[in-house]
Amino acid sequence: MITAESVWTNCLKFIKDNIQIQAYKTWFEPIKPIKFENNVLSVQVPSKFFYEWLEEHYVKLLKLALNKELGENARLIYVIKMENTFGNLSPFTEKIPSQYKTHLPSQKVDLSISNLQTELRNPFVIPGIKNLKIESQLNPNYTFENFTNFLLI
Repeated sequence: MITAESVWTNCLKFIKDNIQIQAYKTWFEPIKPIKFENNVLSVQVPSKFFYEWLEEHYVKLLKLALNKELGENARLIYVIKMENTFGNLSPFTEKIPSQYKTHLPSQKVDLSISNLQTELRNPFVIPGIKNLKIESQLNPNYTFENFTNFLLI
């Protein structure tokens, strides 16, 4: 009989062979298999950020691992266990199906090239503030030109 644990264990073997060990420990070891039913594997992830990171950086790898293990019709559902802040005894969970999005195009912005400034602006100048001349109180005898004279003494 196929269980969520056996499917996920086999997927982890494939994933571990295809990414760096530190990434594997950070992003895949905390994932817990929850349920396997009708070719759908449900896994629990620690947070919504965790889910978003997996979907953004490892969705292709997850899809490959599931397809290798279960075939083309395999699906993945993330179960996010939310910490309860309202005094209920059972934690709230959110179930989100994997999107398998390959790459989201960046948003287009209409901006003419003439509006772009090529020179760097000084980040310490605040517009509208009067430019003050402040005496540095440094000894004028100590300059780079005079430095070699001090070394020869």
